[in-house]
Amino acid sequence: SAQLTQHLQFQAQCACLLLRTSNCNLHSSNKRKPFKMWGWEMLYANITDGFQEAVLRGHRTGLLTAADYNNLGQCETLEDIKLNLTASDYGSYLANEASPLHTTTIVEKCTLKLVDEWNRMRCQADETLSQFMDYCTYGHMIDNVVLIVTGTLHERDVQELLDKCHPLGMFDSIATLAVASNMRELYRLVLVDTPLAPYFSDNLSHEDLDEMNIEIMRNTLYKAYLDDFAQFCHSLGGSTAEIMSDLLAFETDRRALNITLNSIGTELTRDDRKKLYSNFGLLYPHGQNELSAAEDFDQIRAAMEKVPAYASIFSKLGFGESQMLDKLLYEEEVKRCVNTFEQQFHYGIFYAYMKLKEQEIRNIMWISECVAQDQKARINDGIVYSF
Repeated sequence: SAQLTQHLQFQAQCACLLLRTSNCNLHSSNKRKPFKMWGWEMLYANITDGFQEAVLRGHRTGLLTAADYNNLGQCETLEDIKLNLTASDYGSYLANEASPLHTTTIVEKCTLKLVDEWNRMRCQADETLSQFMDYCTYGHMIDNVVLIVTGTLHERDVQELLDKCHPLGMFDSIATLAVASNMRELYRLVLVDTPLAPYFSDNLSHEDLDEMNIEIMRNTLYKAYLDDFAQFCHSLGGSTAEIMSDLLAFETDRRALNITLNSIGTELTRDDRKKLYSNFGLLYPHGQNELSAAEDFDQIRAAMEKVPAYASIFSKLGFGESQMLDKLLYEEEVKRCVNTFEQQFHYGIFYAYMKLKEQEIRNIMWISECVAQDQKARINDGIVYSF
């Protein structure tokens, strides 16, 4: 009886604490703000996000393993690949596909599975988690905008371009992007009512959209997007802020590296490069200063190796093997994403799952292309294993 009384008293105290906290949150502002989860994850997370986290961890168990990739690598035709994938979580998406199969069909169906899973979780999420999941898709929106504008510049058919857009980055007015001739028109006519509007409004120019300006636009928008995403994750606090700061820092450093590599030998000046780098990351600010002044790959390598986290990556890269850098960066990203599942009560696993799933689709596409072109000896060169 005494133990029961103590237990009921403890429950009453917890209920009063939750009630006082919720009242403070309600009266602090008329607009709901993300609750800072520092030290409170176990108390609150399962109330709002426990089901979604359980669903996501269930989806994670369906990711392809090294054994699955070995089986796919032994396939002789795309039909064999379809047969192997039918035994996985992709089975229902590929089972009714008629012969002859094409690589694009397999990739399209695998992407459709990711989109269905993501949208289903997004519809059942609460306000804060749904906003986080929306942030995860803004990068796809930027890529779709650049794809449409670039294709229009080369007089490609708009419907053909729309078919190539990523489904997670679609929005209602995307087809009308073809009418814009500069960034100001792009914003005024199309993007003002989309989530990308804040990133465009701060970076408008009257310059015509040519190849160089489009790439500058892409990287400028990504800079604004990643800075905004990082601030949002920091406002959430707790494990989400800690884990996402690591993942987004790696993403922004990789983009800084790619911007530098792709701008060697172009008209971009040192100051132009620095404007495209994000305002956070392990390279910020001193590493970015060195990257902006780099004129060849060796100087870029020297700047990156000063950061211990990236020195281990470049140590695996022999001199003159810069073409293997992308795979090493993908491997590092996969490793970081897998590690996020070691913790609970945070949103980072949703971002990590999307990245792991996209890497899995790239692996399937690589294997399918190698099989279709009778280049099976090169299959292992492009696979990045998750587990």
